[in-house]
Amino acid sequence: MVDGTPPRQQAGPRRSVHFDLADLRLMVRIADTNSLTRAAEQVHTSLPAASNRVKQLEQSVGTRLINRTSKGLTLTRAGQTMIKHSRLILEQIEQLRGEMLDISEGVDGRLRIMASTTAISEFLPSVIERFLASRPRTSIDLRERLSSDIVRAVAEGVVDVGVILENVGTSGLEIYPYRTDHMVLAVPSGHPLADRRVVSFEETLDFDHVGLSQTSTLHAFLQQQAEMLRRHISLRAQVGNFEALCRMVQARIGVGVLTHLPAVRHAKSMNIRIVDLEDEWSIRPQYICIRNSEELPPFVRDFVEMLRADARDSQSAAS
Repeated sequence: MVDGTPPRQQAGPRRSVHFDLADLRLMVRIADTNSLTRAAEQVHTSLPAASNRVKQLEQSVGTRLINRTSKGLTLTRAGQTMIKHSRLILEQIEQLRGEMLDISEGVDGRLRIMASTTAISEFLPSVIERFLASRPRTSIDLRERLSSDIVRAVAEGVVDVGVILENVGTSGLEIYPYRTDHMVLAVPSGHPLADRRVVSFEETLDFDHVGLSQTSTLHAFLQQQAEMLRRHISLRAQVGNFEALCRMVQARIGVGVLTHLPAVRHAKSMNIRIVDLEDEWSIRPQYICIRNSEELPPFVRDFVEMLRADARDSQSAAS
């Protein structure tokens, strides 16, 4: 160059990255289970085949995706990025498959919802029942996710409606109050905590626990709370729903944290006691989360209005 500026170097050819849906599903399972062995089992492949697939994927992207430690597997920064996009891709493929099936079967529309454990088990079923009765040719895609994942999915248009437990990171979205999630402790009759009126979550960590499965949002939330206390939850058993959790508590397998409504309901027929938690996070307001009501299809707006009416009815009943 005449002015002395060195010539800009030509960029070389970009790396060709190859992966398929099986790779993405395996990586998501690794992230969910923190174990290559369990991930291999869940995708129905052998451990050597899963390990080899991860190695080939890392060679393809040119960087390490997971780190192996004495405590299990952890995701690298590249691994976390891959998981974030993998979840979205797999969600969209499932939605595409479902909507194509809906069209072939004459379904008018598919309502995509993400919500918390409590909302799915306690609050949404009655609303969904009324909604489907009014729109029998509409189908529902309902999935359980953490609030942060729900907010991101709503913002990116992956789902139509979210029910979240934390009104955070929702800038640009429409948020409406919904229900209140009250967490309590279930203990067997005669337990050292059975006669307490209130107890802290940290005190419960001195005892064995019964919890929901690792894929539940409540499990992830309680793990986060224990980590903030620098404590560990000793899980003797993990089950799929609140009724099974209460039955395990009754059998003295451990104590369990769950939502107030199912706890009280099951306490009427089981020999368990319900103790309030004094932690601030035990009272968790829930919110309806959507992108833009004016841009939603009419059937989605109808469902949102049903949710808001359900919120008003619950407030009237409580007052």
